[in-house]
Amino acid sequence: MAKPRPHAVVMPYPLQGHIIPTVHLALRLAARGVTITFINTEAVHHQTVKAAGADCCDGYDPFYSARLTGLDIRYETVSDGLPLTFDRSLNHDQFMYSVLHVLSAHVEELLRRLVATIDPPITCLITDTFFVWPATIGEKIANKKLGLPYISFWTEPALIFTLYYHMDVLRQNGHFACGENRKDAITYIPGVPSIEPKELMSYLQDTNVSSVVHQIIFKAFDQAKRAKIILCNTVEELEPSTVSALKLEKPFYSIGPIFPTGFTRSTVATSLWPESDCINWLNTKEPGSVLYISFGSYAHVSKRNLCEIAQGIMNSKVNFIWVLRPDVVSSDEPDPLPLGFLEETKGRGIVVQWCCQVEVLSNSAIGGFLTHCGWNSILESVWCGVPMLCFPLLTDQFTNMKLVVRDWQIGLAIGELNKVATDDVASRVKDFMQGKKGEQARYEIKMVRKILQDAIEIKGSSQKNFDQFILDISN
Repeated sequence: MAKPRPHAVVMPYPLQGHIIPTVHLALRLAARGVTITFINTEAVHHQTVKAAGADCCDGYDPFYSARLTGLDIRYETVSDGLPLTFDRSLNHDQFMYSVLHVLSAHVEELLRRLVATIDPPITCLITDTFFVWPATIGEKIANKKLGLPYISFWTEPALIFTLYYHMDVLRQNGHFACGENRKDAITYIPGVPSIEPKELMSYLQDTNVSSVVHQIIFKAFDQAKRAKIILCNTVEELEPSTVSALKLEKPFYSIGPIFPTGFTRSTVATSLWPESDCINWLNTKEPGSVLYISFGSYAHVSKRNLCEIAQGIMNSKVNFIWVLRPDVVSSDEPDPLPLGFLEETKGRGIVVQWCCQVEVLSNSAIGGFLTHCGWNSILESVWCGVPMLCFPLLTDQFTNMKLVVRDWQIGLAIGELNKVATDDVASRVKDFMQGKKGEQARYEIKMVRKILQDAIEIKGSSQKNFDQFILDISN
């Protein structure tokens, strides 16, 4: 009797930066013969449909085209506990509270229905590490005597995973959750030779750890310690000592970089905002002459900092594409640029609400990337050989900047502690795009890019790890 094919329930955290790699992980698994049931929140589904310009929310299935190619991917949605019209960006804490306390009940109800009715039987849960329920729900649902194994998908670097994993050690040593956190270098985390407190994720720099996000982080990593396997969107050779130390804790597979096939526009709609076509404009510019600016899909920029950056860009006289999503300052302020900016920069710069980032970074006109240091953006920038100016805003971005600037030397910091000044922006941008510091970063990034490319070759480390993971879930 033939063994049934593995069937994984896959669910991304309901934020843009988590959705993109999770969708492409699901496609990679399906291409290897794994049946996938993909779950989005109803709010993410609704926003994706609107961004794609589809006519009907209820009947829209983002994986329809993938199924036509023979991939077995089913699609479900579940409520996050809030109305579709609720502004999750403007009311961040209420949104996170619902993710913490309400979402799990809706997920459990859906999973119980699927386990009772779906074929082939579900064999594992592959969900974002930041969820607070996967191990608990997996153990409760009796698909087999052992329940559903929880496989934790970590969308950020291994360095950040291990810092969260060892929060108790940081606390014991006075570097976290103390009235006055220590300021000396941290040298006792396994696999991390040294890191400065200011390079920790923003939530680990806080002295008050009672926020809803801290509650999510604490519960999520309690769950992660009960996971059977950790999948990580990184490359072993980029973080060798950290990955080696984590492998001693539990099966830890580095399978990155996780990109759409061919590093082109995704066949599955993943964008939460309508995308503008920038390519025709880019094709009118000289190679390496355009600075791409984007602060990602989630974090907010203060009005003051945004105006300082805008003035600096204006004074630098460089060509630029600037992605300013509608809520980058606040949903209440959709037009945050200083008066006269668009008129002053007309011809050498364009401002769009959103774009297909892989297409823009792949264009030969792009010579640098002013980024918030989200992990997807870093991997995409490295893949395209585009060095970075780093202006982190929140959470993992401060630690990601350490990797880019201090460890790999493929970028430069701009500003300090989430503060920036016009003159600094203008001089840094000009030097980066036209001077020696930019040249050095472009030289270094070629070597880091080769590490990414080698990892996904047939005998590369990430491909071997992915092959082993397929064997694990098949058995």
